[in-house]
Amino acid sequence: MDKVVTSSNVFQTNKDRAAPLLEKLKADGIGHLIGGKLVPSISGATFETKSPVDGAVLASVARGNAQDVDRAATAASQAFKAWRAMSATMRKKLLHRVADAIEDRADDIAVLECIDTGQAYRFMAKAAIRAAENFRFFADKCADARDGFNMPGDEHWNVSTRVPIGPVGVITPWNTPFMLSTWKIAPALAAGCTVVHKPAEWSPVTADLLSRLVKEAGVPDGVLNTVHGFGEEAGKALTEHPAIKAIGFVGESATGSAIMAQGAPTLKRVHFELGGKNPVIVFDDADLDRALDAVVFMIYSLNGERCTSSSRLLVQRGIAERFIEKLTARVKALKVGHPLDPATEIGPLIHERHLEKVCSYFDIAREDGAIIAVGGKPHDGPGRGHYVAPTLVTGAQADMRVAQEEVFGPFLTVITFRDEDEAVGIANAVQYGLAGYVWTSDMGRALRVADALEAGMIWLNSENVRHLPTPFGGMKSSGIGRDGGDYSFDFYMETKHVSLARGTHRIQRLGI
Repeated sequence: MDKVVTSSNVFQTNKDRAAPLLEKLKADGIGHLIGGKLVPSISGATFETKSPVDGAVLASVARGNAQDVDRAATAASQAFKAWRAMSATMRKKLLHRVADAIEDRADDIAVLECIDTGQAYRFMAKAAIRAAENFRFFADKCADARDGFNMPGDEHWNVSTRVPIGPVGVITPWNTPFMLSTWKIAPALAAGCTVVHKPAEWSPVTADLLSRLVKEAGVPDGVLNTVHGFGEEAGKALTEHPAIKAIGFVGESATGSAIMAQGAPTLKRVHFELGGKNPVIVFDDADLDRALDAVVFMIYSLNGERCTSSSRLLVQRGIAERFIEKLTARVKALKVGHPLDPATEIGPLIHERHLEKVCSYFDIAREDGAIIAVGGKPHDGPGRGHYVAPTLVTGAQADMRVAQEEVFGPFLTVITFRDEDEAVGIANAVQYGLAGYVWTSDMGRALRVADALEAGMIWLNSENVRHLPTPFGGMKSSGIGRDGGDYSFDFYMETKHVSLARGTHRIQRLGI
């Protein structure tokens, strides 16, 4: 008789899978991958990475500095010429091998990501598959990367093409780090660039695994280099290094500002995907059941540690009372637990410093005069890790700090509005402009609001559903540039114009 699959036996299977991986990780430690070799820091310095589940030390990690970054940038520079010259067909083949390797290790990646970041298994189980899809998508675009335009004139045939910009730096965040790293690295490699990757110091585990998988797939040494360390040391050195032609960064807005300043002396191209305080606007004619599902999912999934989370709910006053009543019941029912448990919806936050930041907004909400309807306190979870109760704040005004500042946790602020104009005004009255969500059955209104919102991405009657060819990025303090499809190639490549004369145009003759 077939064994019945239950939450408890999947939980046990996940723990059984994680145990030997963690044992090996602790024994081996995490080094840099530079020029195809796993190496310690030149200084010998290390730091410990700990699990947010229980504070257990996962590994000793090489702590990179400017010397290590210079070694990695040199390796990337030396590998660039051959990687650039490699045929698009061969690069495509190699990147598909990387995708295969990711899929082969998808279960390992999922459990390691859970233990390293605190993200719930129900979301991380799919993260590796999405990472593989990122590599496959850009692998298939290798042949198109250099495509340009045909612009004939009267006397010249004008064409444009794209060429890889050179070695680039990629600095990635700690929330869903494996998948987000592939968003940046896959298009850079497909474009013909070589990469120096600086992962977030709070989540180095799967970045180490990714670099190993890329090497095992046969990607030449030096094409992807990974240097671990802290932002003020390794990160700063990477953004200032003259051999690095561009920096792709995902993280906080203040850090993006610092990176722009650090890269200015070398005229570095930058792409930033930064913070957000994204509105979800629910009008009184919306499909309220679907809207409620989307509201809950887009702030409480991934522990609320996501840049596109809809952390401000703007709800029309006529439906506010009953919508908030249903919302309150749903938030109270959310399951906080161990991230390897497939029943868990919210796991521990990434780090004790981040837990302190999120919890600080409980007092801020009360001081501002808002109401904490649910949560507003730490949670005593398994392992006594960095757990927080999912929190719902009602009675907020648009100028309150909880309605203006990015909390980056399972923390939703509710604001009511009268009409369309007020909803747009409230939605735009923040420094951020990453994403917006609109729920209404009036398509004319949906399109008007989408056009008026100051945000780089708008979803109408939907949660965030990522489609890889589309542009991903924000306005205002939420970023510069766009990822996705050809938009990624616009960043990692230089556009070159070539003009071919027909030989018939008149050339002015001087000095005759």
